[in-house]
Amino acid sequence: MKIVVKSKKGLSTVLSVVVDKKTIKNKLDDKLSTLQKEVTLKGFRPGKVPSSVIKNQFGKSIYGEVIDKVLKESTTKAIQDKKLKVAGQPKIDLKTFGEGKDLNFELQLDLLPEIKLQTFEKYKISEYLVKVSKDVLEERLENLSKEYKSFEDKKSDAKSETGDQVIFNYQATVDDKEFEGSKGKDVAIELGKDLFLQGFDNQLIGIKKNEKKKVISTLPQNHPKKELANKKAIFNCEILNIKSPKKNKLDDDFAKKLGAKDLADLRDKIKNQITDQYNMALNSITKKEILDQIEKNHTVEVPQNLIDNELKSIPNNPNSNKDENSVQSVKKRIKLGLILNEYGETNNIKVTEDEIKNEIQKQVKSMPGQEKFVFEYYQKNPSATQHLQSSIYEEKIIKFFKTKINSVKKELTIKEAEKLIKSFNENNKAKATPAIKKKESKPAKSKKISKK
Repeated sequence: MKIVVKSKKGLSTVLSVVVDKKTIKNKLDDKLSTLQKEVTLKGFRPGKVPSSVIKNQFGKSIYGEVIDKVLKESTTKAIQDKKLKVAGQPKIDLKTFGEGKDLNFELQLDLLPEIKLQTFEKYKISEYLVKVSKDVLEERLENLSKEYKSFEDKKSDAKSETGDQVIFNYQATVDDKEFEGSKGKDVAIELGKDLFLQGFDNQLIGIKKNEKKKVISTLPQNHPKKELANKKAIFNCEILNIKSPKKNKLDDDFAKKLGAKDLADLRDKIKNQITDQYNMALNSITKKEILDQIEKNHTVEVPQNLIDNELKSIPNNPNSNKDENSVQSVKKRIKLGLILNEYGETNNIKVTEDEIKNEIQKQVKSMPGQEKFVFEYYQKNPSATQHLQSSIYEEKIIKFFKTKINSVKKELTIKEAEKLIKSFNENNKAKATPAIKKKESKPAKSKKISKK
């Protein structure tokens, strides 16, 4: 095989590749020999079909299959021999081919740019820490005590009020007919929340224990039985009990109800929860600072084919290739991806199978009841797994950066953190971070060739 660099301009390179006719003939003979053992034709014993018969009957398809394979193999070899790092899919331009002829084709390649990485001393970032004050912690505890209400029995002659819990049985009808779900026992609702049916709660205010009450309410629009949607229903209610809210005592017993060891442990859990809540958003700000500095400190020529492919992938934007803002945004995103990938490869940062599995497990835990769906999604969608791998890879690079570059620690109050996060979100609504993919040289896609 003969490989010659025909032209080179910027990141665009054209290789001229010639595969001699002898090599093509040998591969054709090998293919015919294989088929001779496999093909069954009427009038011939298995494995005894003459090669001339096979060639006469299947010649065009055999030649096309062989040439297609040769193109892929020689493309890969040409790229490897010239030690080229290719961006995207190579394009093949066939010049001459045919049985008894050399295979001559050109490879049009866009190359990945050589990137000179800046030293870590060039970077300086802010790392934000949230300080959870005692007042904030106690306020959160108080809200929890209100959220997880407990109730105590009211006197038998006491009337129900907003905030009380009413326990009742009911039997309902629509157009004087019972329906599926028309009966309920020991139903408990908190008056004022209007969670049962809209307007239902108000009709139970002022009632007493052991009373009977007729409640008229409209069934919801999204009722599982379409024929019952928006229908007026009459509920004949038997009031079993009325309870008033009881203020929780903030002690160890209350903490245990919420899954903590004691009150001190509950405070620690709440503090960690608040910290994690804000740190996630604040880490995004730090990440943006890192990415901005990386982009600013490097000059990189971006391959045009990567820009074109990215623009084509933008949904609902057929004219994006004419939109300068879209072009610049895509260009910046690809540039960042290339630089981060170079840092990752230079520092031997890799994503393991275990890390991918662990991340999927995290998603499974966050979606109870949908475990099977999550697993099947990643099994059936390799691109989703690739995207997940890219996200993990990116986060590992960012984490590595944080260990290497100078950082200024800044402690923030909750109010200061909220102000900073709000400002960040307003300024970056339409901006996205790059998706990083491992660099790889791919063989070109080629069309099946018919014999000429």
